[in-house]
Amino acid sequence: METIEISGILGLTALVFLTLNILLGIMLSTAYKQSTYWKKLPDSVKDLRIVDMHNYTAYFALVIVFLHFIIIPLDPSSKFTFTNLLYPLTAPHQPLFVLLGVISFIALLLVIITTQKVIKKKLGTTTWRNIHVTSYATGLLFIVHGLVMDPLLKDRPIDFFDAEKLLVEACAILLIAAFVLRYKYKMTKEEK
Repeated sequence: METIEISGILGLTALVFLTLNILLGIMLSTAYKQSTYWKKLPDSVKDLRIVDMHNYTAYFALVIVFLHFIIIPLDPSSKFTFTNLLYPLTAPHQPLFVLLGVISFIALLLVIITTQKVIKKKLGTTTWRNIHVTSYATGLLFIVHGLVMDPLLKDRPIDFFDAEKLLVEACAILLIAAFVLRYKYKMTKEEK
């Protein structure tokens, strides 16, 4: 297996963990424990520490994303250098979409750093929440990055029915549905 293929697998794995992370975060931002659906779940599920799962999926995804892009220059066929990762618009393949990936990585890093208790306390709840909400935009960025980038870096057209792209599309549908439901929850809460 080539390094590029490993990078693609890591990218898809990170996508799944980031999707799960955002879904857990949306769940945490609602009164999910008061939901009739939650109350019907088995006690073993209700005993799960959702906050811990949310945090661990973020840390795990961050490490995977880092590995995803740091190994690309190790494959000479990619024609990428480490400089291309620092200045993505100089990338030899799909520079705009490489930039979206880099921006989403930086945004993820920013959200994780600002969530650390010491920093979160210094920022205050309002500032922290405003920074944390960027994860919605980050989710859209990594979806676009995963959907448009050619995993073999050969600048091929997008095959929307490729298994890898179907996984990205499924994550996109889940996130969009979750964003809409979260928005409706917020509107309902504000009406009360």
